[in-house]
Amino acid sequence: MPNPFAYAELHTQNPSAAKDFYRRLLDWKMTDATTPGGSYTEIEPGDGIAAGLVRSANDNAPSHWLPYIGVTDLVASSAKAKELGARALREMVPVPDLGRYSVFSDPTGALFGLWEKTRV
Repeated sequence: MPNPFAYAELHTQNPSAAKDFYRRLLDWKMTDATTPGGSYTEIEPGDGIAAGLVRSANDNAPSHWLPYIGVTDLVASSAKAKELGARALREMVPVPDLGRYSVFSDPTGALFGLWEKTRV
């Protein structure tokens, strides 16, 4: 598959409760880290794609999972998403030493991210 799901991120107002729930439900390994944007939890589910958990930046947003789709050219893929009717929420956000991403709302209102790994 040329553009697989690459990452998933849980945005929540209560990271502590979410971590407790998913640890107890699924026995996921979680590692907390401090980033320039604040506290971030890396989730290692075992099989499948890696994930993360973060406090939602929008205090009024309900908790939600945000899937990221892997692309090889974030600039071109972001432009194409907009041409097809997606609304950009964040664009070309760098993640030091890992890659960069853009987040969109598709024409139906569903949120998704595009992720480009740093080329090695």
